[in-house]
Amino acid sequence: MSSPTVFIDGDQGTTGLQIHDRLRHRTDMRLSTLPAAERKNPQRRAEAINACDIAILCLPDAAARESVGFIRNPGVRVIDASSAHRTQLEWVYGFPEMSGGQAQRIAQARRVTNPGCYPTGAIALLRPLAQAGLLPRDYPVSIHAISGYSGGGRAAIEAHEAGDAAGVAPSQVYGLALEHKHTPEIQWHAGLAQRPLFVPAYGAYRQGIVLTVPIELRLLPTGVDGVRLHACLAEHYSDAPHVQVMSLAQTQAMTHLDPQALNGTNDLRLGVFANADRGQVLLSAVFDNLGKGASGAAVQNLDLMLAAHATG
Repeated sequence: MSSPTVFIDGDQGTTGLQIHDRLRHRTDMRLSTLPAAERKNPQRRAEAINACDIAILCLPDAAARESVGFIRNPGVRVIDASSAHRTQLEWVYGFPEMSGGQAQRIAQARRVTNPGCYPTGAIALLRPLAQAGLLPRDYPVSIHAISGYSGGGRAAIEAHEAGDAAGVAPSQVYGLALEHKHTPEIQWHAGLAQRPLFVPAYGAYRQGIVLTVPIELRLLPTGVDGVRLHACLAEHYSDAPHVQVMSLAQTQAMTHLDPQALNGTNDLRLGVFANADRGQVLLSAVFDNLGKGASGAAVQNLDLMLAAHATG
């Protein structure tokens, strides 16, 4: 069987560049991109996407929908890194560790939608607890997350790194209208009955995310405490090589969380910080917004799909 062709549509954006860098030396595929003069040419994009085995879309939402609309070859499989298809039933959500069998569903899928960076951490924490009945599905969930400024895309990176103080604040809380586009994705895939309150922020560092969810134990079912919440997460991710659940001893000894701790990896580190005397718990997730939150996740999904291609 010949090596599959992987086409990156949008390889000059932040995620596309990272994916290209991760794939360019691999010998188990033929990597395809368009020259600069043709990247916005609809005809050339259509030709390239229909000539590949797997297309990775690293585009704004509207352009990603346009690319999918170009497909006429039924053999083309897609990984969409945009948010255009994340709550559509006909697309498989590209979070392999989310639930049992999800990795196999991704491996066999024709259409995979890559998770958003913030939703990766939120869903990783909330979904197992909601599924187990430890967190009521109508719990008033609040999520706060701080990302490196690379989360704002190429323009934000260039402004920060050029020292453009007028163009972008060094640190900022945003999404104050409470309409962030990731919120429906979090609610849908975490299995929540009510819309969570999500407040994101950018920090004055390039990449890495720390996301936290405060929990009031008095609002949980009787007998649910930090120990049970931790045990649920530890069991759910016990066989997940890219997800680490810190022990309670580790979290008890910690005084801070470093959002940059896992930069350059495809790993996700979860924590349960419990104060039994106060009846409160803080759930945390740390990961690289350009790794497990974007390009690393896309390559992880690609590898699952390539393995299925090789055996199919």
